[in-house]
Amino acid sequence: MKQWRNRISIDPAVHHGDPCIAGTRVPVSVSVGSIADGDPFEELMTSYPQIAREDIQAALRFAAEAVNRFDVVPLPPE
Repeated sequence: MKQWRNRISIDPAVHHGDPCIAGTRVPVSVSVGSIADGDPFEELMTSYPQIAREDIQAALRFAAEAVNRFDVVPLPPE
């Protein structure tokens, strides 16, 4: 999904201005984090029936573009 702008919203009045799936209070960080943890899309859609597969794909695209906009700072070794 190349276009995420119609599926992701940032509104100071919704979830403290965190990026959310448009029309919901589901933060992008929750959907991206769940997918990163290995949860299948279907599990996320069952937990949040108000979101669709395309919403999750939009959240992933948003996250990918957000990472590209930040300067990378080397992390110290653990």
